[in-house]
Amino acid sequence: MAQYLPLLVMLILAILFAGLSIVASKLLGPKKPTLAKSAPYECGIVPDREPAERFPVRFYLVAMIFIVFDIEIIFIYPWAVIFRQLGAFGLWEMLIFAVAVFVSFIYLIGNGALNWGPAKSISPLVDQRRTTSSTVKRVGSEGRAAPVEQGAA
Repeated sequence: MAQYLPLLVMLILAILFAGLSIVASKLLGPKKPTLAKSAPYECGIVPDREPAERFPVRFYLVAMIFIVFDIEIIFIYPWAVIFRQLGAFGLWEMLIFAVAVFVSFIYLIGNGALNWGPAKSISPLVDQRRTTSSTVKRVGSEGRAAPVEQGAA
């Protein structure tokens, strides 16, 4: 039972910290909310209008790139410290890890994570003006059943 004592102490401390944080925010928070108090505050500049649009997905993709490379750096430091002890096995493991990180980087770049310019309009794969009758006229109707008119069912 004594081996679980540090875990129990950490659990109690975590619960106390969460509870005290909630109580402190209730006690120290604004009592009489006004329009000025509830307005967003950013770097000392009072916003005079609402944001034009929501953040694009590309913004979050850049954040994901940042996190991926942070995680890689966190794993490279301990590896570099004991590199000589790990030998060839450690080298291959780090190479596999670096390839996995690089593949995720390529995936994010392929999804347009760093394309901050205006969105490019892509033409649809299927021509919207194409109908069954126009396709049959272009391809030919030999050996095909007569096209069924819409609404004739």
